[in-house]
Amino acid sequence: MKLILLGAPGAGKGTQAEIISQKLGIPTISTGNILRAAVKNGTPVGLQAKAYMEAGKLVPDEVIIGIIQERLAEPDCAGGYILDGVPRTIAQAEALEKAGINFDAVLSLEIADSVIEARMTGRRTCHGCGATYHIVAAPSKVEGVCDKCGGALEQRKDDQPETVKHRLEVYHQETEPLKNFYETRGILKTVPDAGGIEATNEAIMKLLGK
Repeated sequence: MKLILLGAPGAGKGTQAEIISQKLGIPTISTGNILRAAVKNGTPVGLQAKAYMEAGKLVPDEVIIGIIQERLAEPDCAGGYILDGVPRTIAQAEALEKAGINFDAVLSLEIADSVIEARMTGRRTCHGCGATYHIVAAPSKVEGVCDKCGGALEQRKDDQPETVKHRLEVYHQETEPLKNFYETRGILKTVPDAGGIEATNEAIMKLLGK
């Protein structure tokens, strides 16, 4: 089964991708990871990407799509895959189609902005060991102190209210139109917020007929 997970930053795409990957026995293809791997391995497309990155420029869509094509040609993708991180725009979705990369289903995780803001702005990360906490859902025993190593807990720049608001605005402007794009192709499946990781995953598996 070939899948895309759509959803705003903080909607839980990474967590759900991991669970679906285990249940269906298909790999999660994270564009960030494969981009780094292609650069490290010095593949032809990886070298192209490296040139852009070293010049401080964004890697263009055609290079990203080339790297995805390289990765999807590997044997572990023969039975399907979950694409995470691309497409982010209509242009990327069209480029994937043009490259002959098609999907069985596009899962859109629907979570209200207010819920995402509370989830992300409440996160705290240990400066020492990288452990993560949440001031409401999973607080440390002593406020501001890591349970594991005693390091100081801090709010990452990504989790600050202004950054979260900006990331959500970018998502609504650039990525959300993909829902309509895939709806017209008859493969969009909307996943309502079920209030928890397991309940949401159950809803996803039901939508996939699994």
